[in-house]
Amino acid sequence: MNNFVEKPLNEIQFSQDNLYREDSFTDLRLGSIRMLTPVKPDGTVDTSRTPLFIGQAQFMSPGGPLPVQGPIEAKSLTEAMEKFSEAMEQALNVMISESREMQRREESGLILPGR
Repeated sequence: MNNFVEKPLNEIQFSQDNLYREDSFTDLRLGSIRMLTPVKPDGTVDTSRTPLFIGQAQFMSPGGPLPVQGPIEAKSLTEAMEKFSEAMEQALNVMISESREMQRREESGLILPGR
């Protein structure tokens, strides 16, 4: 079932109560952290909401670089940097688990002659 409601382009509106300013931080070695700071429609910081942090890294696999992205539960950039490795490991484990589950489903759906 399609969960998206199709609307004419002139009816699409920007959500002014869910605005974020995006800043990106990198060490040019390991990865990057995106910090999404909540803002009001006038562009000032919305202190009633907490910032969001998203880590991004690449891991080498036999098939080449594997991009990984995941949320970092943190209240500050410093805390996000401290939790970066743990969050990326967790995101990688989720990705591997989901990939194995998809592979299992595909294999169980195969009808093989002689079986």
